[in-house]
Amino acid sequence: MGSTYVTDPIIFVIDTVFSLYILAVLLRFLLQWCGADFYNPISQFLVKVTHPPLKILRRVVPSIGKIDTSSLVLILALQMLADFSISFLMSGGLINIGALALTAIAQLISLLLNIFVFTIFASAILSWVNPGSFYSTASILTTLSSPLLNIIRKVIPDLGGIDLSPLVALVFLQLAKMLILPPLYQLANLLS
Repeated sequence: MGSTYVTDPIIFVIDTVFSLYILAVLLRFLLQWCGADFYNPISQFLVKVTHPPLKILRRVVPSIGKIDTSSLVLILALQMLADFSISFLMSGGLINIGALALTAIAQLISLLLNIFVFTIFASAILSWVNPGSFYSTASILTTLSSPLLNIIRKVIPDLGGIDLSPLVALVFLQLAKMLILPPLYQLANLLS
């Protein structure tokens, strides 16, 4: 079928709507996993937006310890549905389910790494601009970035009050993208 005057806007809308909702569910999962403040306005917004499908899924998919598996199932299903819809509109043909699943997993890993890159970068900038202040956004950013930064702080010694952990984390995340994503995309291409 290919790209046409009508399919391009439809693909844009599908991609945008699915991407935003997947981001909301993934953020909810991460905030719940990190133990973020439930009463934070951003947390409340994410819970309200993502609650209806998760309420249904939780009846079928139980949590495993601290991991909300229903959120993970929903994220993967939404990403696969979005990819299938876009692929169908572009080519009109069917796609291998294994290739679809691997592509979706690679995209979700990329989104996860991008979330960490953004939160670490934004947290570092906020700590320089307005240190010690409390805003709902700053609280969320700190909650998301702290687990990774705390691991790095245990390894890197204190250098006289200069915290290099955000820089090391950003380098580590970029390396993870370069090492994890290409093999997944190549395997998905082999399967398709």
